[in-house]
Amino acid sequence: MVDTPGTGPVIEVRDLRMRYGDKEVLTGVDFTATAGEVVVLLGPNGAGKTTTIEILEGFRRRSGGDALVLGVDPADGDEPWRARLGVVLQSWRDHSKWRVRELLQHLGSYYANYSTPGKPRPWAVDELLEVVGLTGAEKTAIGRLSGGQRRRLDVAIGIVGRPDLLFLDEPTVGFDPEARRDFHDLIHRLTDVDSTTVLLTTHDLDEAEKLADRILILARGRIVASGSADELSRQVAGESEIRWTRDGQRFVHSAADATGFVRELFRQHGEAVGDLEVRRASLEETYMRLVREAEGAA
Repeated sequence: MVDTPGTGPVIEVRDLRMRYGDKEVLTGVDFTATAGEVVVLLGPNGAGKTTTIEILEGFRRRSGGDALVLGVDPADGDEPWRARLGVVLQSWRDHSKWRVRELLQHLGSYYANYSTPGKPRPWAVDELLEVVGLTGAEKTAIGRLSGGQRRRLDVAIGIVGRPDLLFLDEPTVGFDPEARRDFHDLIHRLTDVDSTTVLLTTHDLDEAEKLADRILILARGRIVASGSADELSRQVAGESEIRWTRDGQRFVHSAADATGFVRELFRQHGEAVGDLEVRRASLEETYMRLVREAEGAA
């Protein structure tokens, strides 16, 4: 039975496996994603991120396990199902002779027959141009866009059908800081307003921390950790580092119970405590440790 927006998991994966010849790329991946959730998939090169995404997009048949995407096995997805997906790859086929508005209107026309209750498809082109920051470039030939503008167009192509589920592969490569911030705002708009579910792969751990509701770390063909950046940090870091000043002196202390230590610190010294800082392991430190542990165990 096909899922309808707002009911059931958007992605449901159980014991997903993939083998190429004698090589096992995925050895039993399990996770779910719900409506409006941003899930970031992290992992070293060769961990199976791209294979996982391609299976869920319906572009590759798995070797074993179960997968449902929007209530459908992606291996059996039809056109109405595909109309509910958006994909932003690292690069798109060259459309250099098209003008921006013409291309978006042309691609959007394919989605007109696949509207669902409460979510008309496609985006109105003027609104789409505004949300991706291309209003001033609508009549520009695509071959004459700057690198940043071209990447914004890639995002517009991926969301023109107003998807229920959006796959993003390294979406902000080539973005300057302003474009990156605008993109993050766009993702929040898609999830908050349209309840779009986002599955994103990136090597930018700062971006992952800013966007993710949940982070999945894939190593050796399986999910070795799942949670928010803070939850993963707590899982890995047995102790937190507390820094503070008192009477002109700087102090540093490590404690498993940072909250309890800080309460005791203020009970003893009160307002004399200044410049207080509590630092847990960063996402980068957490990620590296979890991957090393998984590879060491293997």
